[in-house]
Amino acid sequence: MNVLGTMKVLIFAAVGEAATGLALLIVPSLVGQLLLGEELTGVAIPVARVAGIALIALGVACWPGTPRVGMLTYSAAVTLYLAYVGFAGDLSGILLWPAVVLHLILTALLILAAAASDKETKT
Repeated sequence: MNVLGTMKVLIFAAVGEAATGLALLIVPSLVGQLLLGEELTGVAIPVARVAGIALIALGVACWPGTPRVGMLTYSAAVTLYLAYVGFAGDLSGILLWPAVVLHLILTALLILAAAASDKETKT
């Protein structure tokens, strides 16, 4: 397979994974029903949404360009979603807030790394 063919396959896979991730984020119970024959309920819903965020980030990372954008997408989105779960829901394990803080720090470091990389490229 030539480079153009490989790129097309990668783009096709990226779109497929991102679309599945978006579906998991928006309608996780329906995705569970369609894939597994059972609706997702309870704690499976936020777990499926985090998996959806990861699949969207995988799609972004596999798109032609820098994989850092995919990791930044995942880290920022999961930070926001886990914080939302902690504030809005009754789901709060002992590691929820440490995970939010860890992803917040990781997001900031990825932004700083991107800025430093852009600065190096321009000079």
